[in-house]
Formats: sequence, C-alpha cells, structure tokens
Amino acid sequence: MAGWTLVKVALLSDCYPPRLGGIERQVHDLAHALTAAGHEVEVFTATTGQDGERGGVITVEDGVAVHRLAIPLPNGVPVNPFAPPELRRRLLAGRFDVAHAHLGVVSPFATDAVRVALGIGMPVAATVHCVLGRWVPLFRAAGHLRRWAGRGVALTAVSRMAAAQVREAAGGAPVGVLNNGIDAAWWAAPADTSEVANHTDGVHVVTAMRLVSRKRPLALLGALREARRRLDPAVPLRATVAGEGPQRRAMEAYLRARDLDWVSMPGRLDREGLRRLHHSGDLYVTTARLEAFGIAALEARAAGLPVVAPTGTGVDDVVEDGVDGLLASTDTGVAEAVARLAGDDALRGRMRAHLRQQPPRQDWPSTVAATLDEYRRAGAS
Repeated sequence: MAGWTLVKVALLSDCYPPRLGGIERQVHDLAHALTAAGHEVEVFTATTGQDGERGGVITVEDGVAVHRLAIPLPNGVPVNPFAPPELRRRLLAGRFDVAHAHLGVVSPFATDAVRVALGIGMPVAATVHCVLGRWVPLFRAAGHLRRWAGRGVALTAVSRMAAAQVREAAGGAPVGVLNNGIDAAWWAAPADTSEVANHTDGVHVVTAMRLVSRKRPLALLGALREARRRLDPAVPLRATVAGEGPQRRAMEAYLRARDLDWVSMPGRLDREGLRRLHHSGDLYVTTARLEAFGIAALEARAAGLPVVAPTGTGVDDVVEDGVDGLLASTDTGVAEAVARLAGDDALRGRMRAHLRQQPPRQDWPSTVAATLDEYRRAGAS
C-alpha cells in the first residue's frame, strides 16, 4: 500500500468462520484483503474450526493463521474467559505492530483481547459492527470505550449512524467511520448484458437476509404486498427473498394466507448464487431498521441494483436517495418506493446506468487504505 510500511496485524474477534454472520464474514475478508496487499495477518478467535479445532490450535486458511482459542461449550458458543493469559503470550511472541478488535453488542473475547493488547503496550484499533441503540446507556456506564479512547485506542464504527452511537457511549470520544468492504468488481453485472436475464416474466424484486425477527422479514412481505397493491396491475411483479432462519415458517404462512404466490423463498444462497440472483433482479429492497451497515444492500448496489431501504440506518452510507435507489422513513414509504421503481422503467434505467458507471467506494482497496489510516491513528508505525 503506497505510503505505508508493511505491518503485522492481529485481528481479534469472538466470531469467525465457519460461523455465519456479518462480523465473521467481514473479519475473514479483511484478513485476506490485508494479506493480498502484502501485510501479515493472524486472527485470534473464540470460534472452533471446521473440524472442531479449539484449545489454541492454529489453522492456516488460505494463507492466514487462525488461532482457535475456543473451549468446549454447548453449540460452540464463542466464549472463553480463560483465554487472556494465552492470548497475552501469543501476542507478545508474535511481535505484532497493531491489534484490531471487532466487536458486537456482546463480545467478551474481543473485549478481553483489547485489555490484553493495551496491557502489553500494543497499538489498538477497535471497530464496533453493531447498532448499540438501547444499550448506549449501559456502555456509557461501563466506561470501557471511554477508557480505551483515553489510552489511545482508535475507535471506529461501520457507519455514520453507528459511529454516532459509539461516540455517545464513549462519552464524546473521537470515533471514526470505517465502512465494511466488498470486492466490487466481482459483484458487478457482466458487461455483456446478454448474460443477464431479460426479465420477460416481470419486474423482479430481490432481497437477501437472515430470516430473524431483527431483520423484520414479515414487514418486508407486507411492504411487497402493499407495493403490488399500489402498482399498475398491468405491470407484472415477482419477488425473491433469499435466506434462512427461524422466521421462515411464519413467512410461509403469511404468503399462503394472502395468496402471494409471486414471492419465492429459495433458502440460503452462497455468494455465487446470490450474485446470480442480483444479476437477475431489477431492484433490491430491505425493511431492516437495525442495520449498522447493510452489507447485503452494498452487494446489491455493486451488482447494479437500485436499492430501496429505510432511512436512518447504515444503508445511508451506501445509498444516496434518488441516485443509487430510494430511501423512505416508513414501511409504507418503502412500499411506495418499490411500486414507483417497478412502474418506472426510465427511472430504474437511469439509476442502473449510474450504478454501472460509479462503483461503490467501499471496495477493498479503499477499505484497506482506510483501515491502515486507523492503524496509524492507533500509533502503529
């Protein structure tokens, strides 16, 4: 990376693949993006490996060493209160230039890891990946974010919205914005448009999410139903909701009760399947309100899909209203926006042309550069 001496980084995270989730995926991809840029990276986690590796076993995955400091707990819960002494020994032995912790609302391993790293004099960056929301007063009372900032930790969050909450929780300490990253070129639609579906079977609305109540999947189905009601009956509409989770049965019941046979639920798709879905779509929609960032919306935007989403979430960092998609303050507004885009081929076409010409700024080279800036702010050479 221009202007930067190569650094050795310890990424610290409770969760890591093979567990599935946003933090796990981002830490994994950041590790490999930093490695591709020439830096040396090792991951420290309380998550067991693919074959149950734990107790400090080091697995090497695509060139990245992963220290599996997990203990045997039911369902592989990534918690290890006994990790700090061994973590301290390994961080000292590794002669790392910087530690980078990744935290959710509850992150006992990463929280302990920050304390360990500070205790041995390592520069530390810490990124909050979640919406603190109602937990802000608790974090403020606990005081650890404020104390970390006072000891030189470079605090960041994954969006402007999340950073404002972390700043409040940290007693007004400086908090940077470090957006998540993606391989924008990989997600982009093929230059040969013949490879993309011609949509002769109607305007195709797509989305991808974990089917959990926090993502509001039933609200999404309600918005789709309302959009269909508002849309000219002559405009054919279909929707695909990719994902898996405990809300599936309730969603299937909702679809049956209202005869929404134009909505399909194919289950969880891998990245290749999700890219194909986006390339077959005309627009992307989400009704999730507790989105610290919105990586799924960013992937859809990179694939050339106008995005419809609630305003006031991390998606605000990804989508400019009226340019990359439409943002709305209510579920009814989301439904209206879907109906508007589905019924206006010219508007959709202008947005898609813009998206093809202007890839998202959160590609990995830019994200790695921003991450290295935070390492510099933490005091890494």
